Amino acid sequence: MIRHKNIFRKIKYSLGALASVSMLTLSTLGVQASDGTSYVYDGYIYDTNVNVVDSPAAFSLEKVINSESTGGITFQGIDDVCTSADGRIFLSDKKSGRVNVFDSEGNYLQSIKTIWTKEGTIKLDESGNQITLKGPEGCYAHDKTGELYVADAQAGCVIVLDLEDYTYLRTITKPTNMTGSTEFKPSKVAVDEADRIFIVVQSSYEGIIELANDGSFIGYYGVNVPSVNLIDYFWKSLATDEQKAQMGKTLAPAFNNVAIDGEGFVMAVTYDSAATDMIFRLNSKGENVVREEGNTYLKGDVRAIENPSQFVDLAVTDYGVFAALDQQRGRIFIYDFDGEQLIAFGSLGNLKGEFKTPTGISWLGQKLVVTDSTLECAYILAPTSFGKAMLSGSEEYYRGNWDAALGYFEQAVKYNANYEVGYVGIGKNYLMKDEYEKALYYFKLGGARKYYSKAYYGYRGLWLRAHFRIIAVIFVVLIGLLIWSEIKYNRAHKVKA
Repeated sequence: MIRHKNIFRKIKYSLGALASVSMLTLSTLGVQASDGTSYVYDGYIYDTNVNVVDSPAAFSLEKVINSESTGGITFQGIDDVCTSADGRIFLSDKKSGRVNVFDSEGNYLQSIKTIWTKEGTIKLDESGNQITLKGPEGCYAHDKTGELYVADAQAGCVIVLDLEDYTYLRTITKPTNMTGSTEFKPSKVAVDEADRIFIVVQSSYEGIIELANDGSFIGYYGVNVPSVNLIDYFWKSLATDEQKAQMGKTLAPAFNNVAIDGEGFVMAVTYDSAATDMIFRLNSKGENVVREEGNTYLKGDVRAIENPSQFVDLAVTDYGVFAALDQQRGRIFIYDFDGEQLIAFGSLGNLKGEFKTPTGISWLGQKLVVTDSTLECAYILAPTSFGKAMLSGSEEYYRGNWDAALGYFEQAVKYNANYEVGYVGIGKNYLMKDEYEKALYYFKLGGARKYYSKAYYGYRGLWLRAHFRIIAVIFVVLIGLLIWSEIKYNRAHKVKA
């Protein structure tokens, strides 16, 4: 289903865009320690009027993982990252044909290149050749089944390994029943709780490939609708059938990456400028049902006049908070389950902690692991006190722990008095506790018109219930007076008659 966008809201985003460019640049500059060992990411949010508002740093650089971290294994470019439930970090290096494994502290554990069997022998394919990783572009740790999925586009397959010892389990090649024109060159992969496999092939306009756990083809998944170009639409409406046949087809924008959220929904991103949406949460029909209850649509830098945000990856927690990685400007946009922007931070540059070509992102508890193919490294970003309050408040609210969530959001606004999302978070928790008057106050501070209306309706209903007897008495008296007036009027006319 295509969500209808409000044209006037879009126009509002563009107003003042030129003035915001310099503000965005200043907002994303980090503060580096004099010894060069740490980097703090200053951030920003958008207020009710879609103006840029500076925010305290939500994350700081904790560790850099690079070739020096492996004791001899050279990184040649990292294309993706995934993490397991026990905190292991898996970095896919396409150029070197490896998946390098680290613990939760960033300490090197192992490098996966040649594939081994449980018996300790090198795994051979049907032709008797050794099975090795050739160009792994994506990986996914499926903790439920204890499997590590490696998407190898160069080899044209997904190799499934044991998540504990990384020995061979099976190879998923192009299904014999697969239809369509998409080449089976898996770039990214994710697996849901029903063990269905979702594969992204770069530049495929047919959608995400959905496979059963046995590797059989189910279909193409996801609706990615191209935006309407009014000029092209106008000319096509005037063109003859022959002219239309000569015009180029409008193909659906391709997905770039895929993830699974805590409720089993498939989430995906695209950076195709022709796409109507950039971030997706797909239901069973493949329709986008992502929530956009915040001040902005899920577009990243909404005020960008040229070169809009290009989301190359996203990572989602089991409580609905997701981080989208923008390769265009080296920024990370974090949103909660409702689509409220919690923070945006990061930049391109040459300072320690800045990016050149960010490629992948994954949650590690409340930390983030972000990869960069040009810098050939991965950053582990740890939340600051403000960041912890922001994330913990969102988690507790999602889980229905209103009092705990309230406390965290109150901490967040103490760190940043201009943090409208924090006030909205406080208001939401009061709303869920049916404390409508307090909710109204905080929704007003946060500029949340939609939630303010919800709280107002609740407050009005509560007031009507509390004063029902008085209202009923007044109503009965008014009806009585009306009846008495009619009787008196009729008697007066009968006397005259």
